[in-house]
Amino acid sequence: MTNAPTLILRNGKIITVNSRFEIAQALAIRDSRILAVGTDAEIAPLITPSTRVIELAGRAAIPGLIDAHAHMDREGLKQALPSLGGVRSIDDVLTRVAALARDRAPGEWIVTMPLGDPPEFEGMPGALREGRFPNRWELDQAAPDNPVFIKPGWGYWRVTLPLVGIANSRALAAAGIGKTTRSPAMSLEIDRDADGTPTGIFRDFNFMPILELTLFRGVPGFDLATRVRALTASMRIYNSFGTTGVFEGHGVNADVIAAYQRVHADGPTVRATLMFSPAWHTTNADDIAATIRDWGRWLAGRGLGDEWLRVQGLFAEIDTSAEHALRKAAFPNTGWAGFNYAGLPAEAVKALLLECARNGIRVEVIGTALLETLADVSRAAPITGQRWVLAHVDALNARQLDLVRDLGLCITTHTNAAIYKRGAALRDRFGAARLNDLVPLRRLLGTGVPVGLATDNVPVSLWHPIWQVVARIDRTTNAPIAPEQALTREEALRCATMGGAYLSFEEDLKGSLEPGKLGDVVVLSQDPLTCPLADLRDTVAEMTIVGGEVVFDRA
Repeated sequence: MTNAPTLILRNGKIITVNSRFEIAQALAIRDSRILAVGTDAEIAPLITPSTRVIELAGRAAIPGLIDAHAHMDREGLKQALPSLGGVRSIDDVLTRVAALARDRAPGEWIVTMPLGDPPEFEGMPGALREGRFPNRWELDQAAPDNPVFIKPGWGYWRVTLPLVGIANSRALAAAGIGKTTRSPAMSLEIDRDADGTPTGIFRDFNFMPILELTLFRGVPGFDLATRVRALTASMRIYNSFGTTGVFEGHGVNADVIAAYQRVHADGPTVRATLMFSPAWHTTNADDIAATIRDWGRWLAGRGLGDEWLRVQGLFAEIDTSAEHALRKAAFPNTGWAGFNYAGLPAEAVKALLLECARNGIRVEVIGTALLETLADVSRAAPITGQRWVLAHVDALNARQLDLVRDLGLCITTHTNAAIYKRGAALRDRFGAARLNDLVPLRRLLGTGVPVGLATDNVPVSLWHPIWQVVARIDRTTNAPIAPEQALTREEALRCATMGGAYLSFEEDLKGSLEPGKLGDVVVLSQDPLTCPLADLRDTVAEMTIVGGEVVFDRA
């Protein structure tokens, strides 16, 4: 049989997420595409001696999840540095550092993850028995011959500031930091003892930390080889929760694109659509527009690439802060970000958006601050149909909802923050009159606006956002947040699959289990449509199949 399937899944609950949300028992894949979906009896005649058959034994299977704002490259980088998780005293910290020093040559840098437990790195220094951070002199005892730098975290892993970095005396000397050193910004504090000597403790009051991009810019960063290894590890981690595709709307820099290209050549396990994060070396509006005209047209429409890796569109934002200027000055080092710090003055951003609109280059912006600007741009050069993206939406009023619909924008959420971690604070800030403006997913779907669910890498499992948009619970109060805006489980699954596919112009290729589409299937640990609601967020992949190949098998 020339059209014989290479893989069949049968005797299960196949949640197709097609337009009728049909439930099947079995599906057949030939090479990388779905050949047929139906009952066990309908699929059985397709089996040949060369067909691999996977017995689902009643388990649920869904289309591969697509993370609409993933920062996937960041996850593996957490494994590239030694962990300081689980420490409960300064002695614990020093024991870890001393062990690292034994494996380092004198003078070699020791750079670790932040103090605290992943994924949020909260609770420090309160979790240490001494109730304080270790200082330079204590770290000197553990590693007298090596510069030691304990990195500050990435602020969006947690909800509280400051981020704290710690250095020993050799690291301070290597960075040229002494009594007379001044902080590059008021938002970065150098802790000092009574005579003004730096203690080695630095408090960074920026969610995008500036410490290692300024005072410690000489600390070894993430090189390309590290990024390649980390990205491969990241893909496996995302696969383990059933994610088979990511959309990187915040944009990525050249190093991250290069890492993706290397992994693409060796065989990826997650499909990726990357928006570009430009490293603007000018803030002149005319120069910005000319740059897009001169070389940016390759970003138009679906951009360049294939069904595994594609680069399209770009990220834009207004940012003229002193801290942003410091981050940009550290180019090409971006720290944890993985994107260039692409902020521009308002007039330059408007020129950029207008030139992108004229050339069919889609843009993602975060929040609603630029929504009226998008409307102004669209009046001069319509963007409807280009699928521009509004990310991390926490609230939309009636006028903003109308603009989103009329401009043909796609919405991506950040429910880990806007519902789960900060939902009660947002509710109190906006008040009862605007309760249903908070992450108004029911209203958005009701007006036909496409929505994709996103993790923002905090944590990596899309099952947390899926649960959050159904349960809409704030963790600090355990109270519901705008429950009228809750989605059904079916709607949440559609946003996490077809919503992500629509973002990358690939709704004809993935996002549902239908003949002709890519064979991206996830066998789950529980049925997401019937399990207890509180357990929904704990769902994991038992098996993940991408392009007809098993890329993760928990067994």
